[in-house]
Amino acid sequence: MLELELVLDFECGHCGEPVAVTLKCEGKGLASRKREWAAVKISCPHCQLNNHLVFDPKTGDLNRVTPEPTLFMLTEPSYN
Repeated sequence: MLELELVLDFECGHCGEPVAVTLKCEGKGLASRKREWAAVKISCPHCQLNNHLVFDPKTGDLNRVTPEPTLFMLTEPSYN
């Protein structure tokens, strides 16, 4: 079974601070030639809010970093 260790650097989607995370990827999918994406939830060490990362587990290329919605970010419906 293949194993890769990746270091991903990104900016937190909530506070904008730089974050570096080391991930260990393993499994049969790493041996395939087709492009596959993996996703992981990472908590920011600065603001403690979660980010959703989509990345290529073979190369470590980031596809997308989005902030995970929090309760205070959701709006309440208007009753006008």
